[in-house]
Amino acid sequence: MDKPQGRIDRLITLSFAKSVEISFKSLRVRFFRSMITVSSLVLAVSFLAFVLVNLDVASGLLAHGGRDAATVLSAAGYDVDGSGGGVSMAAKERWIVFLSLLVCTVGIINAQLMSVTERFSEIGVMKCLGALDSMILRLFLLEAAMQGLAGSLAGAVLGSLFSLLTGAVRFGLAAWVHVSWLGVLGSVGLATLAGCLLSLLGVLYPALVAARMEPINAIRAEH
Repeated sequence: MDKPQGRIDRLITLSFAKSVEISFKSLRVRFFRSMITVSSLVLAVSFLAFVLVNLDVASGLLAHGGRDAATVLSAAGYDVDGSGGGVSMAAKERWIVFLSLLVCTVGIINAQLMSVTERFSEIGVMKCLGALDSMILRLFLLEAAMQGLAGSLAGAVLGSLFSLLTGAVRFGLAAWVHVSWLGVLGSVGLATLAGCLLSLLGVLYPALVAARMEPINAIRAEH
């Protein structure tokens, strides 16, 4: 069956590799804008990694030091479960971690909304040329994933290193001898994963706004 005359089907498909290339070039062009998002992510994730690795250090000391270590850790501000042999972060630290991650997410949303505003014309042109909503959404998510991975990994490594150095200063080399390095690696991975999820969560709303824009409205808004 023939298609009706005058009907034009919009269909522009991009391979995943090409989408990654476009997203990377977009981040390079907007390097300083990207650094705002990455820097806030580095700070939040580094603090999360610092707290998690601190717990790894304290758990290692408690496992090898017994009651004496429990007394020292309690004096240092850790919540020590003497019967269960576990160590947890204090309520104050939990709230600080939660607030830092919340502020980071809000900052990412704000930065991405500003990025969408700056790119109204670009988005409008892409949609006039046939870009589908899913393609626009994919580009924004890929940019967020790249920013999230870079910022989260850097923050997790910095936070864990600072935590290990702090542990050595407070408890001596025993902090490094008794710590579970596998646990430290897991904490770094968990902090990195949390940062990536925050980055994707923060860009989701701005990306949906960009994907659903009508081409003519996007071009008019630029002027």
